[in-house]
Amino acid sequence: MKKKQVFDKKGGEMPVYKNKKTGKYYVSFYYTTWEGKRQRKKKEGFLKKRDAESYERNFIVKKEGGGNLTFDLLVEMYLEDQKVRVRPTTYELQKGIIIKQILPFFKDMEVKEIKVVNIRQWQNNLLDRENKYSETYLRTLNTRLSAIFNYGVKIHNLLANPCRKCGTIGKKNASSMKFWTKEEYNIFIQSLENNFMAKVIYDIFFYTGMRLGELLALTLNDIDFEKKIVKINKTCARLKGKDIIQPPKTPKSNREIQIPEFLSNEIQEYIKKLYDYKANEHLFPVTKDYLHKVMKRGAKETGVKRIRIHDLRHSHVALLIEMNFSPLLIADRVGHDNVQTTLQTYGHLYPNKQVEVAIKLDEQMRSEKNDKK
Repeated sequence: MKKKQVFDKKGGEMPVYKNKKTGKYYVSFYYTTWEGKRQRKKKEGFLKKRDAESYERNFIVKKEGGGNLTFDLLVEMYLEDQKVRVRPTTYELQKGIIIKQILPFFKDMEVKEIKVVNIRQWQNNLLDRENKYSETYLRTLNTRLSAIFNYGVKIHNLLANPCRKCGTIGKKNASSMKFWTKEEYNIFIQSLENNFMAKVIYDIFFYTGMRLGELLALTLNDIDFEKKIVKINKTCARLKGKDIIQPPKTPKSNREIQIPEFLSNEIQEYIKKLYDYKANEHLFPVTKDYLHKVMKRGAKETGVKRIRIHDLRHSHVALLIEMNFSPLLIADRVGHDNVQTTLQTYGHLYPNKQVEVAIKLDEQMRSEKNDKK
């Protein structure tokens, strides 16, 4: 066998061998594990010497860290780490964002060479008016880049996260939230007079605040019609052309929703129309795309403003706020982790109640004065 030699990042020899029988290259080397132990690694089957060299360098950087870490390799390791730590749908979403919006700008750079000015240039490209990205999407992109560097700092001995000095872009919550009032919803639902299944689905959205994935995962076994309770214990998502069932978004999302009697009756009427239905099957065999089309067409026919399916969740919360229900109750009903999440998301809807508060306080003061007379 013919021995080729290159040099590692520390100036030492990195042996690359060529198998005379197959004509392919292979590497055989030692590395140090995270436990401080030295282990041998062998990898065969490389068509080109440089591929074998690249494999060894990347392998050692992954295991030991080092100054020659490139951004694309850091991303690769970050995604490997995330794949076993987050839900499959969350992983695919993160991966798509990184590959499309982050990796192209930084991929050929060494991580140690990425400075605050580079982050700023990337941010400015995103802020270009021609892109017209939403404030929440901009914040998501910036958060994801920062998370990649934080991973490098914690796991691969990077000195610092340059995003911390650069500041953020975008906003956590949209400055204006779209939702339908009860009156607007009543107008929209008229467009579904000849589509009973769709009517039931949208009534569930509007009167429960249920997420799309939670509704798509519903089965008859999840509904207690005697107690008028819908149990949320799973969510359905589309991944690579297939439906997958996952645990709810957060522990608090695993909840029971009390439904009004008219909605309970409506769901039971719908079930009676089903043919050869089994209690463990999806109650609503529809897709997200289908529901989007129904909503778009209905808004166009009735003249109400266009909103998203998720905005029906906002519509439910807005309705509960209008009905004077407390943030604590609302948080419990829609599955927020805590009441702070509810207030941060929907707090801007509460100022509308300030006039009512002032009026009631004034009425109380007048009443007290009358009692003293």
